[in-house]
Amino acid sequence: MDKYESIKLENQICFPLYAMSREVIKLYKPILEPHHLTYTQYVTMLVIWEEEKINFKDLGLRLHLDSGTLTPVVKKLESMGLVIKYRNKEDDRIVTVELTERGRVLKEEILDVPEKLFSQFKGNTETVMMLKKYLDELLNMASEQS
Repeated sequence: MDKYESIKLENQICFPLYAMSREVIKLYKPILEPHHLTYTQYVTMLVIWEEEKINFKDLGLRLHLDSGTLTPVVKKLESMGLVIKYRNKEDDRIVTVELTERGRVLKEEILDVPEKLFSQFKGNTETVMMLKKYLDELLNMASEQS
């Protein structure tokens, strides 16, 4: 057995995950462009649409993003009028992100995005859903370790 077998690219779990992530984000790009959203802004809005109002720290935890990555995303969404961000009156260390009326309107306009993305996989919805299930399980396991 080749002693370098374990470090071949084809034997890495990280690479197909990374490559597939990039491919899926590329598929989202033309679907999200009419809504003037990037992929990262879209997933951020998904959480905000679910919660309506969320603590910035909790938003980062849900998205697995650190504040250095999330801060410019939320700032951009705020400049687009989709969310407002404010500090808690009792504890100014706590920042809340809240959906605006314009953000609610976008939620209605964007309902077809998941269907449009799934259509890119040419009828392999079952495979995609199984992959999502397995990725969710692996993400949960990895999150428990960190």
